[in-house]
Amino acid sequence: MKNENTVEALNKLLEINNERLAGYESVLRETDEADIRSLFVQLARTSQKCREELVSELYSLEGKPVDDTKIKGNFFRASMDIKAALLLRNRKAILRSCEFSEENTLERYEKVLMDHLGDLSLSQVALINEQSALIRADHNKVRYLLYAMSRIPDNIDSRLSRAAI
Repeated sequence: MKNENTVEALNKLLEINNERLAGYESVLRETDEADIRSLFVQLARTSQKCREELVSELYSLEGKPVDDTKIKGNFFRASMDIKAALLLRNRKAILRSCEFSEENTLERYEKVLMDHLGDLSLSQVALINEQSALIRADHNKVRYLLYAMSRIPDNIDSRLSRAAI
């Protein structure tokens, strides 16, 4: 196992969580609705936890954690979609964008794991799988909320749909 490749893999995961955290913190500043804020806080907390674990693992390998907090790529697009939906107070669009970004995060986690499986120890693979499970739980929550919202007709005032979140 090459330590350099392991550090690279863990830094890719760290970058994913940095993007996710920055994205949700960014959209948090755009809303004052308690239920939506609560959802974004929960999603951000998951990435903060994952980030802390990855940084700890990188330090144990004497690796340097990336400090990239730029939002880029698909997560940037999703966070912009969320901001636009917040302005329009379109809860379904907010949840669709969250679902997209959560799916993208899970796909990227899976790709890093598959691309670097030979570079990771069993404990590191377990850590990545545990983090994937946390992110999948977030994804499932968003998906459930989106399903609940889809049962509410579009012509009903969006304030009534808050009960779903």
